[in-house]
Amino acid sequence: MNLTTWLIAVKDVLHYQLFVVNQTPVTLASLLIFCTIIGVFIFVSKMIRDILTKWLSSHLQLSTGTHYMLIRLSQYLFWFLGGVVAFQFIGIDLSALAVIFGFLSVGIGFGMQNLTSNFISGLMLLFEQHIQIGDRVTVGETEGDVVEINFRSTTIRSLNNIAIIVPNSEFISGTVINWSHGDPKTRLELDVGVSYNSHLETVMQALLAAATQHPLVLRDPQPNVWFMGFGDSAWNMRLLVWVASPKIRAQVMSDINCAIVLQFRKNEIEIPFPQRDLHLRTQATPFQVATTG
Repeated sequence: MNLTTWLIAVKDVLHYQLFVVNQTPVTLASLLIFCTIIGVFIFVSKMIRDILTKWLSSHLQLSTGTHYMLIRLSQYLFWFLGGVVAFQFIGIDLSALAVIFGFLSVGIGFGMQNLTSNFISGLMLLFEQHIQIGDRVTVGETEGDVVEINFRSTTIRSLNNIAIIVPNSEFISGTVINWSHGDPKTRLELDVGVSYNSHLETVMQALLAAATQHPLVLRDPQPNVWFMGFGDSAWNMRLLVWVASPKIRAQVMSDINCAIVLQFRKNEIEIPFPQRDLHLRTQATPFQVATTG
């Protein structure tokens, strides 16, 4: 087979009609052109994203959520523009596709319902900004930081550095704890029991000392101690402290717990063990010896 024959064969394959959309034949060549245009737009969109990110960071003082929203929306719009150009370039009228999708939506509506719900929820997250990149959130039993908000889902990086993929609809329809939304200050509550033989004022001063000596504990609002009640074997005390960020609360709680132990040992304050009284009762059982005569 010579080169001319080979080129003719390749041309015939590329121009082989696969199907027709609104009287417009779709060939392998048109599909390749379509995919190429889409690929070019995706590549250019990444370049525009990088350029726009640097420009916004250097020229505008925007919050992290607003910055991320503008970048994401620009990408979505550029991808949509690429799809329109690709369809028009191969000669397919978008109005015809709208009619076809209208008929198909009757059959696939239920299957696409979940995808559509997650997509709309993702747009709501971007516009409302109740959930932003970098926020510390708790979804169900999972706690972590939001690292990405996509079309269908949001990625949360857990405290164990595990990526948790959460559908966007769960943030809209479910209950989500956002530790960072609005005012990021967080109050920590540390409960401890002390012996009834303790000196109450000394206990309260020791707890406050354990809190105020920590460098990450805020002075405004200032730490406080509450007497919560009388337990079975101890006074129930609660130490209240504030930290600037929810991301450090676990470490601060651990540090203060250690400081409380040291302060209690220094002031000879006892943390009692739970006490239970056990009463043993012995009952004599009559013993009779039967005799036979």
